[in-house]
Amino acid sequence: MTNRRGANAVEPIRDLEQIQQIKEYLLHRSYRDYFLFVFGINSGLRISDILPLRVMDVKYTKHLKVREKKTGNARKTIITDTLRNEIEKYTKRYADSDYLFPSKKGGVPISRIQAWHIIHQAAKACRVEGAIGTHTLRKTFGYHFYQKTKDVAMLQYIFGHSSPSITLRYIGINDDMVDEALESFSL
Repeated sequence: MTNRRGANAVEPIRDLEQIQQIKEYLLHRSYRDYFLFVFGINSGLRISDILPLRVMDVKYTKHLKVREKKTGNARKTIITDTLRNEIEKYTKRYADSDYLFPSKKGGVPISRIQAWHIIHQAAKACRVEGAIGTHTLRKTFGYHFYQKTKDVAMLQYIFGHSSPSITLRYIGINDDMVDEALESFSL
């Protein structure tokens, strides 16, 4: 898979058409896998915080509330209208106590490795280049949130990062993108 600082750290999916292709690919393969992708890119949560969720954790609330496995911090984030609609459609077939992402083994959610295979294979099938894994979902959320709002301070807060520079590096705002933005700038 990936390491946190190495050359093979995962990237966000920057191209909206590629995101749509992956959604369609997964929807035709497995509704659970499609929902995993959609949930990840619309919540900004880490995969370790997504997989243990149960239907009751998301169905009757306006906010996602998790205790982050990595940091131990409590996190509360609003469920967007897009995600709310997906949750309502997806959870119709499940009991409140069911895991959102049940394993075929029964009684447990899918593993991180299984989630990685789902995301990685979908990206490969859709010819998305670069290092793609489960953390791509969180980074994709962050990248597109930043592109839409240009609010690095808010994204830093959402992710719990210690500085804006960490957040920008995390979502892949790199020197090439800065060069491109500055190339046509003049006063």
